[in-house]
Amino acid sequence: MRRFLYLSLIDRLKQLTDKAGEPVIKTFDLWNKQVEFIEKEEVFDTPAVFIEFMPIKWNTLGAGAQRTDATIRLHIITHWDGSTRDGSQFQQQSLDRFDLLDRIDHHLFNIMGSDGRTEFNMFRRTGNSTNHNHEELVEDISDYTCMVMDNVKKV
Repeated sequence: MRRFLYLSLIDRLKQLTDKAGEPVIKTFDLWNKQVEFIEKEEVFDTPAVFIEFMPIKWNTLGAGAQRTDATIRLHIITHWDGSTRDGSQFQQQSLDRFDLLDRIDHHLFNIMGSDGRTEFNMFRRTGNSTNHNHEELVEDISDYTCMVMDNVKKV
């Protein structure tokens, strides 16, 4: 289930492109506190999206089917371009991160998928956290919840 959701999210986010048709997001990976351990971490390009699966509690429906409302947290890492202070020469460029966050939120709204064993739908944004304490890299967080059905009998 997690593999399918992870790859589905990456495939969907790769569809976000700039005006030249190039993918906007440069790095995808599972979350492993990359920003906290930046000196030890493998170098990555920004913008980056790191995917974190929050704890999941399953409900058994019978006949091998299970259902959950899964929460997935995206850690969206961008490079800090300078002050957003009114009048700053960097204001517009630095505020571009908010445009990216909005684009991601809108692009993921209501996505769904199925691989014959697992299906998910009702993918909805449920929370955001804006980073106000950063250095050269900014980590903003977006939470999403989706309904997942998994047939554990199908292999």
